[in-house]
Amino acid sequence: EMCIRDRFCELLKNNQAETLIKTGQYSLLSYFIHHSSKSISTYWNAIRIATRNGYMVGDAGIWCDYIDLLRFFGKDLHNAHFVCPADLPAAHDLYMAKKRRHMQMERRQEERRKALEQEASFVEAKGRFFGVEFSDGEICIKVLDSVEAIRQEGEAMHHCVFTNEYYLKADSLILSATIDGKRIETIEVSLKRMEVVQSRGVCNKNTPYHGQILKLMKGNMSLIRKRMTA
Repeated sequence: EMCIRDRFCELLKNNQAETLIKTGQYSLLSYFIHHSSKSISTYWNAIRIATRNGYMVGDAGIWCDYIDLLRFFGKDLHNAHFVCPADLPAAHDLYMAKKRRHMQMERRQEERRKALEQEASFVEAKGRFFGVEFSDGEICIKVLDSVEAIRQEGEAMHHCVFTNEYYLKADSLILSATIDGKRIETIEVSLKRMEVVQSRGVCNKNTPYHGQILKLMKGNMSLIRKRMTA
């Protein structure tokens, strides 16, 4: 990293840095001195609008980050309404939250695309078990019969059954335990050993129904065993 003195000397040769000094935008000047990876020219149009409107940037780090967010969303950086927020921290947090939601949506879309791509191989590997379902009158347990169903299960239960691709493992069968349609625990069965490997509720925690679920699984493992040769 370039030392602060060298960076300061370099910026003094820059007409844009000279303008920052003349207009009293010292927070911005200090920011660019201490952040050699940041270029004044990247923010210059926004800086000109701020200066023209008498807007003094108090916290250059937050402001430049905010300008990056505006650029990400394609906002007009020649518009003082965007560039000169009355409450910078609030405006920054608003767009930061918006970007998080955007990235979450993009992640979900990528997961759906991935699920569609893997559906054919999943059906070929686990299709013989589709339709296996049993109940003790309170808890209903059934095999999850699509990659999308497993993706939704992982999203609802906040665990990694989809992310870590358990459903693609040759030895694994994924089932869902519900009560009145509400998800309680997600179950992984070893097809080699014909036993429950794990059964987890929301955020991988066991529920008060854990023992009941394991008992129900043990009593109906023969339904899965029969499908092995189907």
